[in-house]
Amino acid sequence: MYNSDTDFLYPTRVTPLLRGIRGGVWDKLVDFISGTQSSEFEKAAFSLMMVRLGRCVDCDSDSFRASQGCTQCAKLMIHRFKGEDTDLENLYKSARKDLEKYQKSSETNR
Repeated sequence: MYNSDTDFLYPTRVTPLLRGIRGGVWDKLVDFISGTQSSEFEKAAFSLMMVRLGRCVDCDSDSFRASQGCTQCAKLMIHRFKGEDTDLENLYKSARKDLEKYQKSSETNR
């Protein structure tokens, strides 16, 4: 099954569409990541968080999630998240730390 909105992993083009699903803390994070003030590194950290939350690695092209597309999947995932907005913000910070560790380890292994 093919859907033009389905990618291999969470696509950053979906991020602005996640605004308004939750509260102010979430909207502030989405606005920051969607805006011009965020770096590619910060956008990658947000994508990593979304990949982890949505289990994008396990998504199969024949699955129901894939047939609905990444936009719908991401919106539902964020809407159904049981924690608070601050929990999502902490997951973003954790993903950012993980990327920083990875970046440092790859620089030292050169």
